[in-house]
Amino acid sequence: MISQLKGSLMACRIFFLCSFLTGLFGCGGAKEDSSLPKVGYVLHVQDETLEEAKRGFYDALSDAGYEDGKTVKLIYQNANGEISTLNNILDYFLAQKVALIATNPTVATIAAIGKTKTIPVCMMVSPRPDLAKLETTNGTVPPNLFGVYETLAYIDTSVALIKQVFPNAVRVGTIYNTSEPNSVNSMERLKSTCAKLGLQLETVGVNTSNETQQAAQALVGKKIDVFFALPDNIIFSSFETIQKALSDKNVPIVTSEIGLVKRGALLAYGADLYEWGRQAGVAAARALKGEKNLAPEEVKIRKRVYNALTLRAMNLTIPSGFDDIATRDLMKK
Repeated sequence: MISQLKGSLMACRIFFLCSFLTGLFGCGGAKEDSSLPKVGYVLHVQDETLEEAKRGFYDALSDAGYEDGKTVKLIYQNANGEISTLNNILDYFLAQKVALIATNPTVATIAAIGKTKTIPVCMMVSPRPDLAKLETTNGTVPPNLFGVYETLAYIDTSVALIKQVFPNAVRVGTIYNTSEPNSVNSMERLKSTCAKLGLQLETVGVNTSNETQQAAQALVGKKIDVFFALPDNIIFSSFETIQKALSDKNVPIVTSEIGLVKRGALLAYGADLYEWGRQAGVAAARALKGEKNLAPEEVKIRKRVYNALTLRAMNLTIPSGFDDIATRDLMKK
């Protein structure tokens, strides 16, 4: 009995010693190559639509020969919508001496440019730098900023879909984030475009995703015919809540965000976020290979898509020229 007890105590000592050494030197006996360039990727808010851009970014790096743990060290961090957490993440990237910071979406890009003027910042899922108030005092783009942006012109084309598919529509509703410049700019562009097309725009401003259900219900009370989902972090993070409030009253959702169509919006004309991330990843690979003087570029791939399940549920018909996004994704698998 005593010998068994001594054996157990010895085993415990060995276990804790091994655990300590593992924590000190790492697992598996393999020491990480400290010479690998580090890339910090920060996502401001957890959202499956924004995750598409992250996936595209990582795939592009891999295609360019940058594999995590082999030729590059990828450090992924999520701020979960908290500005203080976002700033802490960026400080951590600086302490890690990253070679490049990838930002998704606008809020993260603005914060990163506020933190560093020397480390390259690769933007994605963000508007043109001037629209995001990212230009310097002399009207130029920060020299360390590059990546891929969108203009507001896509809103004109997206809203035109409303007149095309819903010719009898009169009132369009939208929710926007009053504290996000990109959201406010998009709302103002939407208002202007609706006015040109003879549509009446009803807006509700919010500050957090907790307010979106009540905002959507308020728009339903205003008898809107169509809801336009803006490219907004709050919309991304609470889309299912908004969709539920609108679908209960059979209000279709038109958007510029293809990722939201995958989640149940009816149709969209806009950038494919996966391809947006890939385009940014290609630019990031060029930066890692030493290319200098990279500048932000406009997103290249835009598509017209619809959700067949939502279409059938609402008993609607979509004109030709649109891609059934559900069918397209199934064909990829």
